Amino acid sequence: MVKVIASSVRKGNVLDVDGKLYVVLTAENFHPGKGTPVTQVNMRRIVDGVKVSERWRTTEQVERAFVEDVNFQFLYEDGEGFHFMNPESYDQVVVDAETMGDQKAYLQEGMTCVLSMHEGIALAIQLPRHVTLEIVETEPVVKGQTASSSYKPAILSNGLRTLVPPHVDAGTRVVIATEDNSYVERAKN
Repeated sequence: MVKVIASSVRKGNVLDVDGKLYVVLTAENFHPGKGTPVTQVNMRRIVDGVKVSERWRTTEQVERAFVEDVNFQFLYEDGEGFHFMNPESYDQVVVDAETMGDQKAYLQEGMTCVLSMHEGIALAIQLPRHVTLEIVETEPVVKGQTASSSYKPAILSNGLRTLVPPHVDAGTRVVIATEDNSYVERAKN
């Protein structure tokens, strides 16, 4: 176990609190005008999935569990969960829907993801920063709106909604940031 200060805890980290492992869902640092700064951490207990909220002073020490980050390739999804394969050893791992969370919308066959593994169990997943998706539905292009800084709503091929520039039309492939589902640019290919 490694001791780190609470303010350095990030989403996806695995912490050991009172001998139990937790995966961090959100971590925010608060700096009030008066008083000591605190770190608010929402996490899920790995054993039974119970969600817990903790608050530590930003300088307090917390134990971070040793987790190995390994590249895995997404294969498919079935009733069991999401199947990934290690491209070097060909070992397969099944990740349950709760661990995947809302990130499952971005999964594409053959996509390389980083799984945080602890004793052969996938605790958390990190997707690539950007994915390329097609716009299925959006408002039509209005002539003369190309220089406008306003955005219009669009529905992506994975079913999620995002905002795109006015000159982007349905059928266009765009690059989307997986972190916040925001438009980055038009796809180059």
